[in-house]
Amino acid sequence: MRDVISMEELYWQNGPKWPKHVTKTLEYPEEPLFTMLDRAAEKSPDLPYATFMGKSKTFAEVREDADRIANFLVSQGIKQGDRVAIFLPNVPHYPPVFFGSLKAGAKVVTCNPLYKARELNYQLKDTGAKLVFVLDHPTFTPTCYEAIKDTDVTQVVVCGIGSFIPKVKAVLGSLLGKLPKSPHYEMDKTIFYDDIIKQYDPKPPKLEVDPHDTAILIYTGGTTGVPKGAELTHMNLISNIIQISEWVSLNEEDVDEPGPIRYGKEVFVGALPWYHSYGLTLTMLLSTWFAGKLVCIPDPRAGKPPLSDLLHNLEKYRGTILNCVPALYAAIVNHPHINKYDLTSIKICSSGAAPLPPELAKSFEEVTGALLFEGYGLTETSPVTHINPTNKRDRKFGSIGIPISDTICKIVDPETGTKELPLGEKGEIAIHGPQVMKGYWNRPEETANVMREFNGKRFFLTGDIGYMDEFGYTYISDRKKQMINVGGLKAYPREIEDVLFEHPKIKMAAVIGVPRDNDPSNEFVKAFIVLKDGVEATPEEFIEWARERMAGYKRPREVEIVDELPMSAVGKVLRRVLREKELKARGFESD
Repeated sequence: MRDVISMEELYWQNGPKWPKHVTKTLEYPEEPLFTMLDRAAEKSPDLPYATFMGKSKTFAEVREDADRIANFLVSQGIKQGDRVAIFLPNVPHYPPVFFGSLKAGAKVVTCNPLYKARELNYQLKDTGAKLVFVLDHPTFTPTCYEAIKDTDVTQVVVCGIGSFIPKVKAVLGSLLGKLPKSPHYEMDKTIFYDDIIKQYDPKPPKLEVDPHDTAILIYTGGTTGVPKGAELTHMNLISNIIQISEWVSLNEEDVDEPGPIRYGKEVFVGALPWYHSYGLTLTMLLSTWFAGKLVCIPDPRAGKPPLSDLLHNLEKYRGTILNCVPALYAAIVNHPHINKYDLTSIKICSSGAAPLPPELAKSFEEVTGALLFEGYGLTETSPVTHINPTNKRDRKFGSIGIPISDTICKIVDPETGTKELPLGEKGEIAIHGPQVMKGYWNRPEETANVMREFNGKRFFLTGDIGYMDEFGYTYISDRKKQMINVGGLKAYPREIEDVLFEHPKIKMAAVIGVPRDNDPSNEFVKAFIVLKDGVEATPEEFIEWARERMAGYKRPREVEIVDELPMSAVGKVLRRVLREKELKARGFESD
């Protein structure tokens, strides 16, 4: 075994396999996050920005709306440091509400619009939010009213979509009852978004906002425990946007339009939810930074068959940048009418939040002609820490890529997180960089549990197990808490799932560890499989197929064919849910 090599030495002396165009150390302007909207509105006031159902608002118009919202919030007693919650899907209200709240000096709390009242209530209580923006909708609005009970929320701003769609469609929609609308309004605590835009002047308050203060609170997915609010500062997010911008550049041998992301010319398609760091940073914020058109997609799976609306919007608006999770890319590739859509405008595509099977990436590129590359990050890191080189020559399927500029990755012992391991050895991934969060909201002990110091630098323990090769490429084995103990050997679900995905009949697969009846500390592998449309198979068929492709301890001993897998709103398979259900069925207590 070779000696431990300092990761700083690897980066700054030997260097990972850095793309030639990437600068290793960057400069980051110390400014509030909303400055990017002001800059785009000043430089390119008439360029289309928020786009929805055939209508666009320009950067100048969105800035004015954001200023009105900021003016309104301050007039309602929102003070610097207060929390304002956004309970919205990807609708055109989102950018002005987001930036307007920041201009008022508030911390933005992004909330999953699919939350039930109990889940939203927890987040509102935990943050002490005083005001919520919600979509005028038969489900979302009543859920919000129920959720604000016993919280500090005193006002609900109801956002209708009527003013954001062309007048002809709005009238027709109203006549036919097609526009979403709440069945009731609690008028003593309700204010309507359209009234704010009409009544308040576009004059933002004159506040000094410290770029190092918390800008947003984004809650972790809760797939491995109680959700916690990650405090991301203005500088965390600005740094990550600049890091991503520096890294992404296409080669002429790979695409028709090579080069970096173009200012004022890109079309960002909002397929991922903006309440989540992946969709927020790589789509909404990056489109603002580059003055790109932002196509609002409230539900990427809408349409008949599912995803038809997304494909229609990709074609209609000639989308150029698409950030998705593997489940969405798989759904696009497997769409029954995929050949009827012209998707050749797409050129830059990132994949994250879950492992990207190599065969899926190749299939998507064949359909679109785009370049698809895998990256890695977490809510706590704004989110991006690693990206594969954005060219076919240097990217490595199965790897999450190389740490981006000013980002140092260490592999440490999973038990304590205090000992750095040699290159090539598996351990917990730890991250240092300007994009690493301030900490968990009101949870100093939780923060201390995930932070370690090496050579005077602060590192975040990701909870992911992986290793790094001598060129800087990092490989994920799995979540630390999801390793399967098979007779003392460690099996990693991701590794097994990647192999299963190669089977021609498998659409989706998820793997868990199941305790043995006679020895609960010892586990075996069970796979849950979703078949591709129109095919038939038996569990025994997959078990036999795996016999030739996996070591005995990795091979699924049981296979269950299911119609669907439990998924989070951002496309992560919730193995925890599968495991809890399996343990209950077998008479074991949940973990």
